[in-house]
Amino acid sequence: MSKQLRDEIDQGKARIVDAPASAAPQNAARHQVEVDRNFEIPTAYYGITVGLYMAFLAVTFAGFGNPELVIPMIIFAVFIVGGFGVPAIWTRLKGNESRPLTMGKFAKDGIMTLTGRLAPRDAVIQMLILPVLIVMWGIATVIIAAVVS
Repeated sequence: MSKQLRDEIDQGKARIVDAPASAAPQNAARHQVEVDRNFEIPTAYYGITVGLYMAFLAVTFAGFGNPELVIPMIIFAVFIVGGFGVPAIWTRLKGNESRPLTMGKFAKDGIMTLTGRLAPRDAVIQMLILPVLIVMWGIATVIIAAVVS
């Protein structure tokens, strides 16, 4: 697709023009893409996700709780809060003009994904399936441990 223009330049056939004048000042920051840091997920579902991960910790601590597990459970809780808290702060940074969808707009329109528009029910299932399965796994593990012992 590209070729050397040396011959055209030497023969005088190439036309050299000045760069177009820009309307923006030279030092102005260019933002070509609007940044959306919240993924259009309503805040309530974000909170439900955090709650399910914390519920897993509560279930496992209740089932296997002993004084030796207090510090690891606190560390896990700090990681969960940090893992969800930092992105929550990230969505409120300066320059982020987008806001999460309201529950009504989410229920009406769903969300846009890479593969197309996703219905609200399908989006919630995709978002919450892993945390729900992890809580169920924790409950199953505690039940198995109680039956075996």
